Amino acid sequence: MSDCVIEVKDLHKSYNNQAEELQVLKGINLRIVRGQLFCIQGPSGAGKSTLLNLIGTLDEPTSGKILFDGVLINKSTEKKIAEFRNKRLGFVFQLYHLLPEFTALENVMLPVLIRSWWRRQEAVSRAEKIFEQMGLSGRMNFMPSQLSGGEQQRIAIARALINRPDILLCDEPTGNLDSDNGERILKILKGLSREDNTTVILVTHNREVADFCDSVIYLKDGRIEARVSQGEQIRRKG
Repeated sequence: MSDCVIEVKDLHKSYNNQAEELQVLKGINLRIVRGQLFCIQGPSGAGKSTLLNLIGTLDEPTSGKILFDGVLINKSTEKKIAEFRNKRLGFVFQLYHLLPEFTALENVMLPVLIRSWWRRQEAVSRAEKIFEQMGLSGRMNFMPSQLSGGEQQRIAIARALINRPDILLCDEPTGNLDSDNGERILKILKGLSREDNTTVILVTHNREVADFCDSVIYLKDGRIEARVSQGEQIRRKG
């Protein structure tokens, strides 16, 4: 299997606002290696979340290509894109989106329970292992309202991992957390990339979060202004 999991080629994204066209992404090219903790950094309005949504097949590019292991996904049928998303991708957002009427365990199990080939006991066993990995074994039967912000975010990550995704997409995963909980989440994400070979892509405006990652692109006005790999000096375009 190739070391490269994602290639983005000349990616553009525009939105039509009445008579005006808003260009959000303007020719993005990047390569994300398998098992990498990859960061998309930049100010508000730079196009970070738009790029993440396109990689996550939640939106379609205006033009350009996104390849996963050399396969062009964004030109597939809606059914194939949905199957790919469900089998290979996991999503973690700044807002935890936990269902308040379900326990932490039930929230984590939901994605697999909707798959008919998963038996409940298999889902429970898988979820229990992830709770242990997250350091939350004692919180499985708690309701979301009984959990701290850091615990809720770890539950959201656990839910994203239940399907064993190859790629984990995180939009400001530490944005609502204090520094201690934020650091804990980053260590969990780095552990996933190192130990499970999960490719983790996260969006942030925070320089300290970006410095924790293996590779960083800096977006500004819809373009990659700079790239940096761990241990390297930042390389600016031009």
